[in-house]
Order: sequence, then structure tokens, then C-alpha cells
Amino acid sequence: MTISLSPNALVVLERRYLKKDRKGSPAETPQDLFKRVARSVAAADARFDPKADIQKTEQVFYKLMAELVFIPNSPTLMNAGRRLGQLAACFVLPIEDSIDSIFETLRHTAMIHKSGGGTGFSFSRIRPKNDAVLSTRGISSGPISFMTVFDIATETVKQGGTRRGANMGILRVDHPDIEDFIQIKTDLTELNNFNISVALTPSFMEALAADKDYDLINPRNHKVVKRVSAKAIFHKIVRSAWRCGEPGIIFLDHINRANPTPELGEIEATNPCGEQPLLPYESCNLGSINLSKMTNSGKLNRTKLRETVRSAVHFLDNVIEINKYPLRQIEAASKQTRKIGLGVMGFADMLIKMGIAYDSKRAVRQAEQVMAFISREARKASSELAKKRGNFPAYRGSLFDHPKTPYMRNATVTTIAPTGTISIIAGCSSGVEPIFAVVYERRVLDGEALFEIHPLFKEMAKQNGFYSNELAKQIAETGSIQHIKGIPNKIKRLFVTAHDIAPEWHIRIQAAFQKYTDNAVSKTVNFPHNATPEDIEKAYRLAYETGCKGVTIYRYGSRDRQVLNIGREQTRHDRGIKTEPIRPGIVPRVRPVQTRGVTERINTGCGKLYVTINEDDQGICEVFAQMGKTGGCASSQIEATGRLISLALRSGVKVEAILKQISGIRCPSPIWQNGKMVLSCPDGIAHVIKNYTRISPTEMPTMMGACPDCGGALEHEGGCLVCRSCGFSKCS
Repeated sequence: MTISLSPNALVVLERRYLKKDRKGSPAETPQDLFKRVARSVAAADARFDPKADIQKTEQVFYKLMAELVFIPNSPTLMNAGRRLGQLAACFVLPIEDSIDSIFETLRHTAMIHKSGGGTGFSFSRIRPKNDAVLSTRGISSGPISFMTVFDIATETVKQGGTRRGANMGILRVDHPDIEDFIQIKTDLTELNNFNISVALTPSFMEALAADKDYDLINPRNHKVVKRVSAKAIFHKIVRSAWRCGEPGIIFLDHINRANPTPELGEIEATNPCGEQPLLPYESCNLGSINLSKMTNSGKLNRTKLRETVRSAVHFLDNVIEINKYPLRQIEAASKQTRKIGLGVMGFADMLIKMGIAYDSKRAVRQAEQVMAFISREARKASSELAKKRGNFPAYRGSLFDHPKTPYMRNATVTTIAPTGTISIIAGCSSGVEPIFAVVYERRVLDGEALFEIHPLFKEMAKQNGFYSNELAKQIAETGSIQHIKGIPNKIKRLFVTAHDIAPEWHIRIQAAFQKYTDNAVSKTVNFPHNATPEDIEKAYRLAYETGCKGVTIYRYGSRDRQVLNIGREQTRHDRGIKTEPIRPGIVPRVRPVQTRGVTERINTGCGKLYVTINEDDQGICEVFAQMGKTGGCASSQIEATGRLISLALRSGVKVEAILKQISGIRCPSPIWQNGKMVLSCPDGIAHVIKNYTRISPTEMPTMMGACPDCGGALEHEGGCLVCRSCGFSKCS
């Protein structure tokens, strides 16, 4: 069978998924990869039926992947049929209020990250900072201090170079340290390997609705520490999310109302992107159906979708059997509930093929209809498997323990996960997100710029006689076609991008899928740069009212210089972004004979860095930096950095603008100093400048930088950062 893969998909497969020989060259083709995975996963049938036709099952699974109608999560593609054999993407680990528990979980986290998984934790059980530690008669440092320990460990492990460590840190809104937690990610140097979310409780939501105070409770003794205004805390959450996109929020009442096994305990945490609420030690393996392959003449092909759903449930249940779990506790918990997460990708592409605008009531209805169909068929498939293989062991006492549903193989069957890299392989839009750009600039590995054009737009533009290379370049300026003349309005309505769509429609689409999804829905709610905190507050309230289990927002440009090249800097006013006018020919002011300043030493991963800051009567005018050891490329680059900073300062560039550019730049050897992470020599220089000028990190827009692997563009998806050029994913 011939596999139709785009050039971009081939690049991602080669870089991320194909087996390599000792020289680092691919040792298998994409066909080999899909055969390896199909063969390995199909082999599980023999455990339940010695007479099973393994080859037939293998062919079904291979066809699913080769035709790009279903793709499992990345660990399954990478590791099935190989020595590591760890196939699950999501894990949640418990953290109790003791040093033993904290560091036991830290050890388990390192093992999971090494195997290619992401981890989620609730730090809500740890006593607050300055609380009593009876065993030592000391005081507690609080949950945030321990989160930094986990962050350092994640930075260290590196997951073998194929998948990076990713964490979700959750704190209940009634924890006494909640205000510090809310603000922590506004500092660029803090918790770089964490997404964070505040767990909103039913009592908090009631107090918020009534504009009343609520209790902050010490988890050590369950005593009330103080009462605070629910509205004031909510406003702090909103303000921080407006500033930097975090924290996200999760609604514990919505999550636990859908908890399929309440007798096993309440759910307190999720995986890194928030779509998979799990009990302690549970894992979940995920996979997504490509909805863009499920249409026929503009209509949903229900027969094909039904067959795909049933085969995918079979596939994912088999993964539970053959998975090599990183911990025995995880294997036991995972097989107790046998949770799987079948989701979708290509939803935006499907809508375009059906002639439906993403931001419309028709799209909301279509989302409900397609997910209701998938949920119904997935549960039927799980029930039929249970008749042959048995119910999941925790079935008794679960939500399914009812005469009308005597058989159920899996406690959950559906999840809407982010699909950054697997959607690149499948050649479709990500998850349930709208398309990010109709045309965008992609930089390939040799630095050449290419224009990536949405294939459906290119097809329609050619059919309607208005396509040209000049048009593609014009669209690439912003990524959107809404303000471009000569394009029919009916096509403009179909090809709306993530930033063309009002936040309300993002929420309504998320809620539509959530209505028929067992677990949760990973989705980014995009806001324009000029959105207000009040706009974000409205979205949060709408998400709660419509039944979402959590929300992740991103205000355009709030974290970065917007490195996804969907617009040149001088055109950003078109998207409501205030920019400085371009002023060519600026002559830097002359350096005076005498300056005054200080020299500070800071540790970096390359050694001790000595940074000198000098100023004249107009303010800072120069920055010099030198390594403790001389010579080499690093020293010359540090000298060049100092010269360029000095030139910018004397040319009138604001210190804040310079810090925005050099803060957060990473090198392979980050290091911790005085409780702060120094990511590189330029980042170290930024630390010294901030100390000297007393500029608070919270006053600066944060910068995420380009893709660390290929330098390409990053896009926000489901609370994560994804590079569609090479497949890098910050939280895969």
C-alpha cells in the first residue's frame, strides 16, 4: 500500500519517529514504522484468544495508520515493537505531605520522563510555606519550592532526546499559598517545564457567584487559615492569564461528576495539557481519528467513521496489554480501570469540506453530532470487547455498574488531546482547533523560507481563478485572508483562523465536544492582543456555564514576540497591536569619556560570567560581559552580545525591549543560581541587567523564542507549543 505523506510529514517522521542506525540515519521507512506498530499491537489478541487471526488484525491496524485515518499517540509510534516498549502518553502521580512521598514521586517522575511520558501532579496536599514541621521543629517551604525541584529534575532528564519532559502542576484554589502560585509563571525564569492550573472547587464557584469570601484551608490539619474574597482571587487568576497565558483553570466539580470510578477516589490532577484527568498512578494511551478523511461529497461518512472507531478502540485496548509500564503501581492502576482516550483531529478541515464556518452555530451542532456518534460507537466497541475479554476490574462500583450496561471494557473511551506532531503526519488541522494560518512561512533545516499553503484553500483558489504566488506571499504577512481584496466572501467565511475567531466560539466548540467526551478537551482559547482581563473573565465564566472541565487561554503576543511568522512586525497594527514606528538611520549617541557602573558575577552553564553595566547622564549606555575563562567561540559570542546591547542602548532602545529579546534564550547547559534558573549566557546578562535596573520580570512581556530544535515557528495548541516544521512539542 502506498502511503501519501507530505514533505513536512516525512521530515517529522525522520526526526522523531523512525528507528535510527548507529550513525543516526533512518533504519526504517514510514511503511516499516506502521508495520512495526501494527504487528506489535495486534499480537495482544493472542492473550485473549489463542485462535485469533493475528495477521488479519495486523492488516486492519496497518491500514488505519497507512491511510492516515487514525494515528496513536507519539509514544506508541516511537516505541511499539522496540526494546523500550513504553506506549502511554499520560501519567498522574500522587504527592503527599511528607519528604518521603515528595522525593519518591520525584524518582518516579524521572523514570516516566526517561520512558517518554508526561506527568501531572496536585501539590495541594503539601502544607503551606512557613507552616510548622513537627518532626524537625522547623518551618515548611511550601508546595511551590518543591515544584522547582521537580522542574530541575525534568530539565536534567531530557527523555533520551526524542521526547522532552513535561509536567502539569495543580494547586487547589483553597490552598493558603494560592496567591503565590497564581503569579509564579509571570516570571519567565520560573517552572519552564511546567504548565500550571488552579483547581477551582464548588465552594469557590458558589462564593464567586455570590460575591462572598471563602476559606483557605491548611491541608496538614484541615483548619481554616483565613477567609479571602473569591472575586479578588479570581481577578488575580484572570490578570495573570491575561499577562502570560497561565495559570489555566480546571473545574473539579465538572471533572468528578464524570469520574467513572468514584469508589477509587476523587480526581485531583490531569496530564500536562489538561485533557486527561486521572487518579494517582493511572495512565492513559491516546489516539486520534482524522475527521478530514471522514467526509464524502461534503457529508459525514458514518459507515467509514463507525468502522474506524471500532478498530481504534480495539487498537487502544490492545496497547494496554502490551505496554511496558515504567512502574508496577502504574501497571496495576492502569489495568484496574483500562482507560483509553480516542479523540479527533482534522475537525477544522472537515468543516471546510462540508462548507461550514468554524465560528457558527452549524459548526457547534456538527461538533456535537460527530462527537456523539464517536462516543456512542466507542462505547459499543468497548462493550463488545468486554463480552469477549471481561469488564475492567474496577467495574463494580463504577458509573457503568448498572443493569443496562452489564459490559464495559474501558472506564473511559474518549479524550480530545492536542495532536501537534501526529496531525503533521496525518496532514490535517490540529485536534479540534481552527486552522492557525491559511499561509505561513516555514523555515526548513537549511534556513530556507518556504510558504506553507493550506491545501484546501489552494484548491479552491485555483478553482475560482484567483490563486497566485503573489497572493500567497500577501496572505503570509498576517496568515489571515479576511482583509485581502479579491477573495470571495464565502471562501473568507470558511477559512477563518484561530485569531479571526471570537473567544466565545472557541469556548462553544470546546463545550460541544466536551458534552460527549468522557475525559476532557484540550483546546486553546485565542484572544487578540488588545483583549482586556474582563474579556478573559467572561470566557472563564462561559466555560463553566457550558460544562467545560478546564480552560487554557492565550492572548496574542502576551508570551512572546510572536515568532510564528504569520505577520511581519510592521503589519501587526492590522491585528490591533501597538507598534513603534520604524526609524531608519538612527545614530547612536557618543560614549562619554567617563562612565559609572558595577560589575556582577553570575554563574552560567558555561562557567562564571562577569557582567559590567555602565551608565552616563542619560542612563545605561553600555554592557560588557566576559567569561572567567578566555578564548573560544563562547567568549567571542558573549563579546558580540555585549557590543550589540551597548549599541542598542546608545541608539535609544529601551532596556525593557532589550530584556525582552535576550531573556529566556536557552543553551544546552542551564544552571540554577540563588533560586533562579540561568538558561544561557545571554539570559544571565539579562538577569544582571534586571538586578541593576530593578525591573520586575512581571513588568516585561515574556518571550518563548523560536523552536529550540530547528528555529522554526511555534504555535499554541491546547496549552502547548508545537513546531509544525520539525514536530517539536513542548509538552508531548
